[in-house]
Amino acid sequence: MHRGSSKGAGNQSRVSDNLPLSASPALVSVLLEVTRGASVERRRLRVAPGTLVRSALRAAGHAPEGCAVLVAEVPIPLDTPIERAIRLTVVPTFSGG
Repeated sequence: MHRGSSKGAGNQSRVSDNLPLSASPALVSVLLEVTRGASVERRRLRVAPGTLVRSALRAAGHAPEGCAVLVAEVPIPLDTPIERAIRLTVVPTFSGG
C-alpha cells in the first residue's frame, strides 16, 4: 500500500484546522451619537473589525460626506478602521432645505 491509499486502517478522518466558510468574525459594537442642536440621536451598530467609519455611517443611514466624526471630542478621518468597541459623535455639517 502506498502512502496516499484510501484503503486500510490508516484511513482516518482528519479534523480541519480551518474554520468553515460560514463562520462569521466577531463583531464590534459602535455607538453613534448624532447631534443636531440640543438633541442627540443614539444608534448602536455591530460591525466587522476593520469596517471603516464611513461604512458604519452609511449602514446607519447617514451621508458620511456631510458629517464630522469625533472620538472624545477629537475629529477622526472617515477612512479610520474600527477595530474595537467605540463611541462616535457625529455632527452633520450641512442640512437640506
